[in-house]
Amino acid sequence: MSGELPGGGDEPGPTEWGRPRVGVGPWAQEHPDEPRPTDPRFDPELLDDGDRRNVVDAYRYWTREAIVADIDARRHPLHVAIENFENDMNIGTVVRTANAFAAAAVHIVGRRRWNRRGAMVTDRYQHLHHHDTVDEVVAWARERGLAVVAVDNVPGSVPLETAELPRECLLLFGQEGPGVTEAARDAADMTVSIAQFGSTRSINAGVAAGIAMHAWIRTHAQIGDAW
Repeated sequence: MSGELPGGGDEPGPTEWGRPRVGVGPWAQEHPDEPRPTDPRFDPELLDDGDRRNVVDAYRYWTREAIVADIDARRHPLHVAIENFENDMNIGTVVRTANAFAAAAVHIVGRRRWNRRGAMVTDRYQHLHHHDTVDEVVAWARERGLAVVAVDNVPGSVPLETAELPRECLLLFGQEGPGVTEAARDAADMTVSIAQFGSTRSINAGVAAGIAMHAWIRTHAQIGDAW
């Protein structure tokens, strides 16, 4: 069953991340008047036990591989990179948001280890890549014709609210606190900032990533294709 938890049984139990149950019960219970699906995208164990995963209704009872393949067929040419030189706790949030927007991939720069809890299991459906240095991820992007756009509130940055984000690009985020490294800013094709009006110097890195990704979505995605 592709490593997914079955979530079966008659009594409420935990989901994949230890919270009260969500989702649907066994197919026969939920669809008593419909035949059991024979499509290979459906997971026999999930059909038997129920599907308590954090997935949209269209993917209920599907195998993980089938879900990934379906998203792959319509992923956006948007890549997201986040620097991880100090074990940033926001990476899980970035991964979860990238999954929601069907980003092509998330690139983690620096340390390989990161806290997956914030991803809420979406890392199983999102392509992830690791790069040891900023130069490495920039070179990777250049080889594929992706524009590198750093996101940070620094002098000389262009307001995200008025910037024209390239369709095929890699959004590069720094970690909480220090922001994008100087090496990343120097390597980027452009740096954009998010307008702020309060007293704080910066906003949470995970929030900033969500804002920037949604700016790309508003410009380039086919909204009618959303769930």
